[in-house]
Amino acid sequence: MSGRDRISELPESLLTQILSYLLTKESVQTSVLSKRWENLWLSVPSLDFNCSVFPYDADQVLFTFLDKLSPELTLSKVKVKCRDMMIDGFMDRLGTVIDRGTQHLDVESSTDYNDDSVGVILPCVEFMPMNLYTSRTLVYLKLSSSGLSDPGFVFMPCLRFMHLEEVKWRVHLDKVLSGCPVLEELTLLRDLDDDYAVTYDEFTVMRVRSQSLKRFHVLPLRQVRDCRPRVKCTLEIDAPGLEYMSLGEDQFDSIVVKNLTSLLVVELDIKFVLGFGMQFDTWNLPKRTEISEFLNGISSVRDMIISAKTVQALHRYSQVGMIPKFNNLSRLEAVFHSYLLQFMPAFLECCPNLKHLVLKVLHSEEMEEGFELTDVPRCVSSTLECVEIHEKLEWEEGKMKATSYFLGNSAVLKKLILSPTAYNPRDVVESEIYDKVNKLAKRSPGCEVIIRAMEEEVVIN
Repeated sequence: MSGRDRISELPESLLTQILSYLLTKESVQTSVLSKRWENLWLSVPSLDFNCSVFPYDADQVLFTFLDKLSPELTLSKVKVKCRDMMIDGFMDRLGTVIDRGTQHLDVESSTDYNDDSVGVILPCVEFMPMNLYTSRTLVYLKLSSSGLSDPGFVFMPCLRFMHLEEVKWRVHLDKVLSGCPVLEELTLLRDLDDDYAVTYDEFTVMRVRSQSLKRFHVLPLRQVRDCRPRVKCTLEIDAPGLEYMSLGEDQFDSIVVKNLTSLLVVELDIKFVLGFGMQFDTWNLPKRTEISEFLNGISSVRDMIISAKTVQALHRYSQVGMIPKFNNLSRLEAVFHSYLLQFMPAFLECCPNLKHLVLKVLHSEEMEEGFELTDVPRCVSSTLECVEIHEKLEWEEGKMKATSYFLGNSAVLKKLILSPTAYNPRDVVESEIYDKVNKLAKRSPGCEVIIRAMEEEVVIN
C-alpha cells in the first residue's frame, strides 16, 4: 500500500486542473512520470509560456506545442511573455487561441526586433489580433508593450478586468472602453515615449469613460525619469460608478475628473506636474485651476491616502488657493516631512468629520528647535477617535510633538497607536516607555495608548 500512486488515480479533469497551475514547460515535463501522465499536458486548459526560457528556439517550441493541442481544447488561461524577442506569426496564432474561448489573456510583447540581415536590433511594435476586440469570452486582459490598432468596432461583453502597461495606442482608449459594458477594473501605465503619439497629436488625451468601472489604477513608472515625455497628454476620468482610484505617479500633464459621485477611496502619489524633482508653478493660473477642480472633484471621498509628494503639492497650492472641505472623509493616511508638520492642522481643518488618522512623519529628528503645533482643527477637538503615528520617537523631553499634540487636544480620542517603525525597542526599556507616555497630558481620559514594539504590544490605559 505504501508504494501506491494515489495521485495518478485521480480523475483526468482534476489532474489537468492541477497542471494548469504550473508553467507550461513544467507541465510538459510531467509526461515522463508514467504512462498515465504521458499525454495529460495536452489536455491542460492553460498556457504559461516564457520565451526567455528558450533563448534560441522559442518560436519553434511554442508553435510545436500549439500544433499538438486538440482543436477542440479551450485554453481558458493564456500567459505569454516574449519581452526579449519577437516571434513572427505569433499574433496570428494568438488570434486562433482567442477564438477558442480564452477567458484570461496576459501578453507581454517584445519591443525589439533582431534584423539578422544587417545584424542590428530595431524597435518594433507587436499589434494584437483584431478578433481580440470582439471576444465574447474574455474576462481578464493584461497587455504589456503591445500595440492596439483601431478595429473599427469593439465589443467585449464579458471583460471585467483590463490591465494595460506601456501600450502603443493606435485607437483611442475611450473607444475601447465603450465596448466593455461590464468592465469593473482598469489599470494603466502610460508609455511616455510612444513615437506614434509624438507624430499624431490626436492621442494627447486619454479618456476613461465608463458607467460600470469601479476601480481605476495608474501604476508608478518602471524607472525614474529626469526628463519630460516628448508628447503632452491629459488624463480625463468620467466614471460615476467609480469607488476606488489610485494615481501612482505623474504621467500626465493634467488630470480632469468628472462625475465621481460614488468615490469611496482615493490614493494619491502625485504632485500635479511631470519631471523628477519638479514642483508646479504657483503663478501658473491654469495649473491652479486644474488642481482646484481636481480636489473639488474628489471631495466626496471617504478614505484618502496621500504620499509625501502630494502633501507637499497641497501645501504649495494652499498658499495660492483654497483646499475644499472633505466633509465625508472619515479616514486619512498621510505622509508628512517634519518641516511640513506645521501645515497639518490647516489641512485637517478641511476634514471636519475625520475619525481615523494614520500619520507618518519623515525625518522627525530634523525638526527645528522651538517647533510647536498650536492650532486645533475641529476634527481634532470633536470627531477624531483613532490616531496611528509612524515616526522615529525622540524620548527626550518635548520631542514627541505629534504624539503630545493629539493626546493633549483630542477630546474624544479612544485610541492612539505608536507603530512598530516608531522606535527600536532594543534601545528603550519597557519602564521608560511607561514613564514617558504617562507624563503626556491626555484630554480624553478614556484614551488607550498602544505601543506596538517589534516583538510585543504595550498597552497603557
